[in-house]
Amino acid sequence: MRNPTTLPAEQRISRAVAHIMNDNRFRMLAGMFMIGRREVVDEIPTACTNGRDEFYGRKFVETLSDAEVRFLVLHEMYHKMYRHLVTWRHLAEENAKLANCAMDFVINIQLVDADPDGTFIAMPKVGLLDEKYRGWDTARVYADIKKNGHPQVSEGSGLDEHDWASAEEMTEQEKRDLHEAVTRAIQQGALQAAKTGANVDRDLLDLTRPQVDWRDVLRQFIKNLTSGRDYSTWARPNRRFVGAGYYMPSSISESVGDIVVGVDTSGSISSRELSAFLSEVQGICTEVKPANVHLVYWGHDIAAVEDYPQGTQDTLVDSTRPVGGGGTDVNCLAKHIRDNNMTPEAVIVLTDGYLYDGWGTWNAPVLWGIIDNKHAVPTVGTALHIEKDMRA
Repeated sequence: MRNPTTLPAEQRISRAVAHIMNDNRFRMLAGMFMIGRREVVDEIPTACTNGRDEFYGRKFVETLSDAEVRFLVLHEMYHKMYRHLVTWRHLAEENAKLANCAMDFVINIQLVDADPDGTFIAMPKVGLLDEKYRGWDTARVYADIKKNGHPQVSEGSGLDEHDWASAEEMTEQEKRDLHEAVTRAIQQGALQAAKTGANVDRDLLDLTRPQVDWRDVLRQFIKNLTSGRDYSTWARPNRRFVGAGYYMPSSISESVGDIVVGVDTSGSISSRELSAFLSEVQGICTEVKPANVHLVYWGHDIAAVEDYPQGTQDTLVDSTRPVGGGGTDVNCLAKHIRDNNMTPEAVIVLTDGYLYDGWGTWNAPVLWGIIDNKHAVPTVGTALHIEKDMRA
């Protein structure tokens, strides 16, 4: 029998797909392998995806063991499954290399955890892996690398490249078709896996729920907090979000005032969820540059207040010191704003939605980031329901 490492790269990729589809740990992903093209090419140094198609560098594949080839194929599949080239486009527009590395750090931890002994899948030596980033999402990893650097991040580092240009060139219909195909693949894979007794990953099933990504809504909300919005923007809602029940202005002006971010300290919001949420706030604020971000931790009373003026907002995640407190009465936050004569452009509240005495009275637009509580219906402001799926 021929040594499998002497087989052509095309056959080795096909073998890897077949073996993965027959492994109980990954059988739920079987339908994902039917999406897009899968080709071996000469001009790519490692591998590449545009979110739909996969391309593997011939010379690179020839250097890998069978377990490493399987890891590489799954790595590309995870990029597609998480829709990374859509979700994190705004990061790539700022720095595509750092965005690539951040996504890779997140994926590789998950794959290594799936087979810690490396007997079925093994990460190639060029892969990026750091336990520091366990439980982090891509935005937080990106912010950390951008601020502090990372010894593993250098020119050409990582397992693959990401073809952002081709992803953007897809028509709107192609993007919708791809989204629907990924959703069907995961749902059908879960059904088949359950029938055969294979693993069903509930976190992956969460990806199939029809929803606007909470990051997109948060980003749109903050980026439209401008002094000129009352004149022209709120009267013409952004059609991208109307279908999901979010009414956002359709254009922005140049100046952004103060923003209040209020965090429920009752204990039901984990450090991972808080970090993911604040990472998004931090990343967006470095773009729109509000005059000040007032970060307020509250429970029954105000537990702590931190101010981040322009020039310091990129330190928010690393600098903040969450302070806990009993009770969940958001009226204390509204009162704090009034008592201190604050006139924020908007208030963003992160909470589990189990409030003691109503939703408060506000002097500014309010966006409620409600963690894992779909039954919470605010009587004021906009509800942004966030599932506990912040890891990718």
